[in-house]
Formats: sequence, structure tokens, C-alpha cells
Amino acid sequence: MRIAVDAMGGDYAPRVVVEGAVQAAKKNPYGIILVGDKSRLAKEMRKYRSSSLPLSIHHCSEVIGMDESPAIACRQKKDSSVMVATRLIKEGMADAMVSAGNSGAVMASALMVLGRLPKVDRPAIAVLIPTLKGSVVLLDVGANVNSTAKDLLQFAVMGNIYMKTIMNKDNPRIGLLSIGAEEVKGGEVTVEAHRLLRQSGLNFVGNIEGRNIVKGKADVIVCDGFVGNVLLKFSEGIAEEFISLFRDEILKYPFRKMALILLRGAFKDIKKKVDYAEYGGAPLLGVDGCSIICHGSSSAKAISNAIRVAGEFVEKRINQQIKESL
Repeated sequence: MRIAVDAMGGDYAPRVVVEGAVQAAKKNPYGIILVGDKSRLAKEMRKYRSSSLPLSIHHCSEVIGMDESPAIACRQKKDSSVMVATRLIKEGMADAMVSAGNSGAVMASALMVLGRLPKVDRPAIAVLIPTLKGSVVLLDVGANVNSTAKDLLQFAVMGNIYMKTIMNKDNPRIGLLSIGAEEVKGGEVTVEAHRLLRQSGLNFVGNIEGRNIVKGKADVIVCDGFVGNVLLKFSEGIAEEFISLFRDEILKYPFRKMALILLRGAFKDIKKKVDYAEYGGAPLLGVDGCSIICHGSSSAKAISNAIRVAGEFVEKRINQQIKESL
């Protein structure tokens, strides 16, 4: 298996991306293709003993910036690292791609080059969010600002397959994010989506309010991309601030420092559960290929885990299962 990595995408590229690729190459039996400026990537690779690792460089001359218009940039910069990495899938030279670059450009390139799976109207970005009872798949978190009831049904089908296959969850519980548990709560789209999901044959458990997400009342939660993106970034911020607040409060008083030493193991476990780097990247479900979108500020660990996620996506034939289910 070969995975193309957009080595020029992200806040700390190419340094962190190359480091993450090296880590992944040591742990996984995948061929990794670093896509980007050859001279810069070769310079970064010389920092590691990587000659025996399954790493290669595919040169390209352009980069799409984080602040550029995705659609326009993808059309104008055909030799950008995002576009080239995506084309490698189309041309059969790679099985998946990973990028921490402009997420809009990753989506635009996937739609332009790979296209949608049959019967998928809109793709969705799916992320794993930690809860008190494990992880929940939330989608969409940014691919679509507005979604129809039919889109939400398709998101549920794709999320169901992802949770069942990647997380080994039998018969995942599907929830619809809404402002109340009653089926009549929410706008017209939410009410209609509730009706479609109830008739879908999926294990639909009804509407899920925001406060119940962390209680693990559903395994897959569907919503439109605007709401999902706000919820995702809010949860990331809360997790980071809570850990900082907890540490600061303990360090205020000397006698509490002893408690911190005793609780160090538990503290580390909690931090690991809420660290996005542990979950790697988020798959763009519904496109005819495998595109994994990473956080722009991804660490080397996050890049390494995203490459692992890409490999699992391909090995477990997620797209084939989505085709069959839809």
C-alpha cells in the first residue's frame, strides 16, 4: 500500500510532516510518498536515518496557502502539493492521501479529481470525539454549511460503516443532533431527517442534545457542517482549557503538588483521551478515494496517526462498504 502525504501542508510543514512520516514508516508497512519541494524535503529527511525506510519524494512546484480560496487555488495551482497528492490516487500511484494543509483545498481537490461515490450527494468530514463511554463519530464537521435531510441520512449511513469497521462497534447507535429529544424539535430539515432515519433500518436512537454527546448516548451523531465544525472547535478548546485550568489550580498551593505527583498517571491518561493527535486525521467520507484531513497545527504524532488511519481506511475497504450500503 502506498500513501501520498502533502508534505507542504500545515502550519509547521515540511519539518513536522516529514518527522511524522518517518515515525509512521517505522510503525506501519506502508510505502509513503512525500509530495512537495524536493530540495526542502531531502534536507529534512537528512535529519533522520531514513534510507532503509519505505519513504520517497514526489516533486511539485506549488503550495496552496491556508488563506487561499480553495476552488480557485486548486484550478490555478495544478502542481500544488494537495492537487498532486490527490492525482496520485487517481493515477493509481497511491491508495490514499493525507494533508494538514488548507482543508477546503483538500475537499476541492478530492471532488475535482476523484469525484463522489455513486449515490452520494455530498461528502462529509467525520471525526472521533472522546466521551465518557468511548469515542463517538461526529459528521459532518465542515464539508457542508447547509445540508438536506437526505444528506443527513447519507451521513448516518457512512458514519455507521466507519464506526462499525474502524472502531469495531457492532450495530452502532445513530443520533441526530438537535435542540431537544422530541422528534418535532428543530427546523424542517431536522424533523424530516428524523423521519428518514427512523425508517432507514439503522439503529437510530433519536435526537441527541448537545449536553448528551459526552455521555455516550450515541455512537454516531449527524449534523450539518456548520454546526459540526463549531461544536468540534468548541470541544477542542474546552478540553485544552480544562487541562490547563486543572494544572494551574493544583500548582497554586505547595501541598497540592504532592497530589499531582500521585495523580500523574491518571492525568496523563485523561490528556491522552482528549488529545486530537491520538486520533490522527478525519476522513472525507463519500469521495471515490481516501482523503484524510488533519488539523493545521498537527504535530508529528498526529501526522503519523493520520497515515495509520489512511491505511486502515483502505485495508478495511470503507468505500466499497459505503457503495454497497447506499
